[in-house]
Amino acid sequence: MQRTSPIGIFDSGYGGLTVFRSIADKLPDYNYIYLGDNARSPYGDHSFETIYKYTLECVEWLFAKGCHLVILACNTASAKALRTIQQIDLPAKYPDRRVLGVIRPTAEVIDGYTSTKSVGVMGTRGTVNSQSYLLEINKFFPEIKVYQQSCPMWVPLIENNEHLQSGADFFINEYCDQLLNQSAAIDCVLLACTHYPLLMPKLKKVFPDHISVLTQGEIVSNSLADYLKRHPEIEEKLAKQGERHFYTSGDPAAFDEHASIFFGEALKSDRMIV
Repeated sequence: MQRTSPIGIFDSGYGGLTVFRSIADKLPDYNYIYLGDNARSPYGDHSFETIYKYTLECVEWLFAKGCHLVILACNTASAKALRTIQQIDLPAKYPDRRVLGVIRPTAEVIDGYTSTKSVGVMGTRGTVNSQSYLLEINKFFPEIKVYQQSCPMWVPLIENNEHLQSGADFFINEYCDQLLNQSAAIDCVLLACTHYPLLMPKLKKVFPDHISVLTQGEIVSNSLADYLKRHPEIEEKLAKQGERHFYTSGDPAAFDEHASIFFGEALKSDRMIV
């Protein structure tokens, strides 16, 4: 069988580039197509129906580009669209394609990061309101208590490149305090938004040393490597020329300017043509 299929990486905007960076570092030989739906971002405050519609459209666009495997590197899309796509759309229309998210891989390993069995989750309103992390973590580890905190101002701060300025401190401290006030037993905080790793320099100063702060990139990349080992029927279709292509539904020039902050290097994108 010819290896012609790239791995698709989807996010509502820029944040998924932090996950893509980890995946590309872990699995550099594969071909990748990244798609950011910047024209309709952010997804966090949209309804379930709208997020599902947008996500499915982007997944199908990546399928049309030849992707047999798509990673939803977006917590909101994973929370509100993944299950329906996996259970309804793939069996009906794309039985040979696979779509994976970022929530389950994180939930599967969270137990290894907490000794008090008290975990904090910080995310967008959409992710927090979906209760997806609470449900998924308790499915694997019913003894773990999950405390959630939505952080609606963090994504705008990051996308405007103001997140490391002193003016961001109020919103960073406010949300962290609100989370920690829910329980003194929290010893692990999961950043359940792919934008949030960019706040790590400030978060390390806010959280006490005994609290582990987890980002999803390494967890998801390790999970993907394991998935490909367990599913040779998918892996044998994947092209391995180390190629990377970036697309945005918004303005490519604006995407390129902001994307380097998340991906860690300059890149060149093209506009998504529907």
